[in-house]
Amino acid sequence: MLSVYEGFFSGGARIVHSDVVLGLQEGDQQHRVLSLHGEVHREATRQRMEDDACYRSLTAAGVGVTSLGRVFPASGDQATFTGPELADTARATADADVILSLKEQPLRLLNQAGLPRRPVVVCLHRSDPENQGAALDELKAGIADGRVVACVCCAESTRAAYEAAGIPAELLHVIPNGVDLLRFRPDAARRLALRASLDVPVGAPVVVFAARYDAMKNVPLFLRAAREWLEREPDAHVLMCGAGMTPTNPGLETDIKAAFGPQRSLVDRVHLLGVRHDMESVYAGADIVALTSAWGEAAPLCLVEGMMCGAVPVATDVGDSAAIVAGHGFLTPPDPAAIAWAWTEAAASRTDLAPALTAGRERFSRTRMIASYATLLDRVAAGAADRPVLPEPL
Repeated sequence: MLSVYEGFFSGGARIVHSDVVLGLQEGDQQHRVLSLHGEVHREATRQRMEDDACYRSLTAAGVGVTSLGRVFPASGDQATFTGPELADTARATADADVILSLKEQPLRLLNQAGLPRRPVVVCLHRSDPENQGAALDELKAGIADGRVVACVCCAESTRAAYEAAGIPAELLHVIPNGVDLLRFRPDAARRLALRASLDVPVGAPVVVFAARYDAMKNVPLFLRAAREWLEREPDAHVLMCGAGMTPTNPGLETDIKAAFGPQRSLVDRVHLLGVRHDMESVYAGADIVALTSAWGEAAPLCLVEGMMCGAVPVATDVGDSAAIVAGHGFLTPPDPAAIAWAWTEAAASRTDLAPALTAGRERFSRTRMIASYATLLDRVAAGAADRPVLPEPL
């Protein structure tokens, strides 16, 4: 199997996909990865492939990772590929039985004429195909050409959105995201250590916002809710982590000034943590995991990981968020005051909600997710991609 990535940069889709590759590698399948870009500059962060946690995990497990060496953003037509780049791609694809495309963006490479024809499975992780630029057209072109034989949707909202956008329903297979339940679990020691490292009192209510700095995440809404909450909860703390969630990001600093105005003392309880590789500790140290996204989300990984560590999810109604938090947390309108009140209620309800979170853990199992991927890929490799693959029951 060959997986093709747009690049190695912070984001839930790359974390999930890389974990799938690792899980399949642990079984009978052999996997390699080709990345279009070797370095990406986005979310006010320079992200080199070799520095990425997913890259390091894959290579440590023996998965070969190569790159075309591109840098994003770059001048010129990103849809035009040089002879050497196409030759490298041809060599990478020639030995593959099946190609996995991490989202539809790499199809601008895989659809190039003259490459070895291998069945392509596209892994879809958004619920807004209309916002993916030319990528949706590339997906339709790959289907029309017969290269794309199946699409994995990480959420029901993804399946519905792409079907509405014109993708044939029989190609859309729903495999919900899963996480490593041994890694993501409540842990009192991690909770204490994380809070001690940030000088957060043991009993203080804490909300974590794990997101890259992107318009779809609606960071200004989150910050306005944070101000409301910190004004009302004098002991509360807010953790912000992800690419661009650092004091060196001028866009984030502007957002903070706009949200908090002259009340800069409240900002002392907002911790900008940037990219973290110990999210299991960050979530274990929190009481609430927040999502304020305005569009695009499908099955937000932060909600699942946070819930599995004992944090109560509070989310806006985007993608499959309502189904994920049902019975485990709170859904809110995109209103700062309503979100802040929901955080207070979530912190107060954490103990009462813990049994439901525990009882629902297997629904979000990494083992279930990887087994479903393996079944689909085996069928594609055997030439039976038209046979339906049913999602696990929720």
